[in-house]
Amino acid sequence: MIDGKVVVGITQGDCNGIGTEVLLRALQDPMFVEQFIPVIYGSGRVLAYYRKLLNIQGVQVFAVKNAGELHPRRINLVEIAMPETVLVELGQPSRLAGLLAYRALETFFEDWKQGTVDALVTLPVNKSTMQSEEFAFPGHTEYLVDRTGAKEALMFMVSDRLRVGVATGHIPLGKVAERLTTEGILAKLRQMHKSLLRDFEIAGGQIAVLGLNPHAGEGGLLGTEEMTLITPAIEAANAEGMIAVGPLPADGFFGAYAWRHYDAVLAMYHDQGLVPFKTLSFEEGVNYTAGLPLVRTSPAHGTAYSLVGKSVASCEPFRQAVYVAIQVARSRARAAEIEAAKRLNRSEEPPVAEER
Repeated sequence: MIDGKVVVGITQGDCNGIGTEVLLRALQDPMFVEQFIPVIYGSGRVLAYYRKLLNIQGVQVFAVKNAGELHPRRINLVEIAMPETVLVELGQPSRLAGLLAYRALETFFEDWKQGTVDALVTLPVNKSTMQSEEFAFPGHTEYLVDRTGAKEALMFMVSDRLRVGVATGHIPLGKVAERLTTEGILAKLRQMHKSLLRDFEIAGGQIAVLGLNPHAGEGGLLGTEEMTLITPAIEAANAEGMIAVGPLPADGFFGAYAWRHYDAVLAMYHDQGLVPFKTLSFEEGVNYTAGLPLVRTSPAHGTAYSLVGKSVASCEPFRQAVYVAIQVARSRARAAEIEAAKRLNRSEEPPVAEER
């Protein structure tokens, strides 16, 4: 942080989607920019194209070689080196757009390793155009785990009223059951519990755990994973001091608004959690990756090729992604200060005299 402001790295994402557009339109608001120090990782040529296309005024960027040279009162840009000129093709997937998105991430990580940025906000990418020998990951989450050296991470969708994590991420639906294990579910519950406490400062958070099958298996009639895998994980979590409830039938849980009584929800697979989350919190929803040493958020939407260049895509999801990144970075800083104070106090305690 610099003078109490969080330094937020923003990777440009797919330059043919709505990411660059919503970024620039959001940065037109000086009250928004005043709340953090932005460092964009992307192409100045692409930014200039969208400024002209959308007649965006007042967004001037300050070119720097890396975040170590940033200006605390400017919108900073770290230019991404590319083998050839990137041309914007509105609403069209392209190989160069995918390469730019990948290199923006890699360049950001060079700064993160130096400790010059506090958080990362990733603008939407097209996963298929990013695929290469260097980027052979299903999505951002798996890439971030690899890049940060984390053991694993939790895709944690958050908004002011709802937080949903998933036990399995970007995998085909047909492989969900075979990927679920009691230890894997327990690991996600541990990550969620720790994130609630450290990242969102929620002590004693209550976590609802959804079942895999319709009606949570109906006592084994519609599937046994609830009895053999999920319930043992819930019992183990509670034995460790967490508060986990379930397995709960997903349809009734969301249909009856039961989610309002919990601090977080663990779904068993991607769409089971993300469909209701985006239905309830699409505008303000944020994709947060818990369990990383890095603070990373992203808007909860995709590239939205059909909306690009029309000035109709909402900037609110991007703003919320920045706000959550700021919140979590500050929460982690406070937690680190408290832990450091505890260690100092322990080191200053007088030794206990041995009994004779």
